[in-house]
Amino acid sequence: MEILYSVIIIFIVGIMELWLAVPLGFVFNLSPLSTAFFSALGSITAAVIVTFSGAELRSKFIKWRYGTNKGPKRGRIYEIWKKYGVIGLGLLSPLFFGAPLGAALGIILGADKYPLLLWMILGIIIWSVGLTTAVFLGFITLNVYL
Repeated sequence: MEILYSVIIIFIVGIMELWLAVPLGFVFNLSPLSTAFFSALGSITAAVIVTFSGAELRSKFIKWRYGTNKGPKRGRIYEIWKKYGVIGLGLLSPLFFGAPLGAALGIILGADKYPLLLWMILGIIIWSVGLTTAVFLGFITLNVYL
């Protein structure tokens, strides 16, 4: 029963922040595979919720504010968006500012929700595996997780 509580906590913390969920999984003595899986699953859940709810909110706001379905096309963030696009955002946002905020930023900038979600999920999986590996190797180096 204690493992079930640990998994649920890791999932919920993964919804909020992937970078906190992975080390916490090791603190709860979950296996590296379970830690990576449930923290990634929580982060993916957050990205899905934000992507699907945010798309409707964005379209209503843009239509109300600008009278069309097109938002503003200027500014530094938009220039970075034009350069790296949905792929760069999806792969890097779990690292820099988390999946929910990355998904919200993509929706605000006008990304299509399905490609955004695909690249967000791929980025979450990559960073979850990478962070889990790094934390596991760090614990082995410190002889903590044996």
